[in-house]
Amino acid sequence: MKRVFSTLMALVTVASVMTIGAPAAQAAGSCSGTIIYSQVQSSGYGELVIYYNSSNGGTNSACFYHRGAAYGKSAPTFVQIYRCAERSGEGAHCTRSGSADTDSGDFSYHAGPVGVTGTASYCVEAVGYIGWAGARHQIYSRRQGC
Repeated sequence: MKRVFSTLMALVTVASVMTIGAPAAQAAGSCSGTIIYSQVQSSGYGELVIYYNSSNGGTNSACFYHRGAAYGKSAPTFVQIYRCAERSGEGAHCTRSGSADTDSGDFSYHAGPVGVTGTASYCVEAVGYIGWAGARHQIYSRRQGC
């Protein structure tokens, strides 16, 4: 009986560690590649992150993560990424080239991943927001990854 109890306690400990660690691992693994842009919204409720990897002629992906008081709470969340026509001028406004990939809904941890391919030698732009405390808390990346 003592051995069964010890085994059960060990399983409960492992499960609780995995549960506590799961949201962070989920957020970190939902987009992939090298982070080329990361900005926390001034309210602290959200963060827009853009990733790059060299597959498929260059692939950029983006996620909008809940932060602060919004973390783990269901709220309207949106993220979109698209390729720019420009090949330089990081930080400037973007002229959209091609279609955008979008994810939106009531999420508790993040919207995305969304992605675009064929971005090698092109800039990308992403936008994300969370609806929280009666306001839209939004981030525009402007041109990145040029």
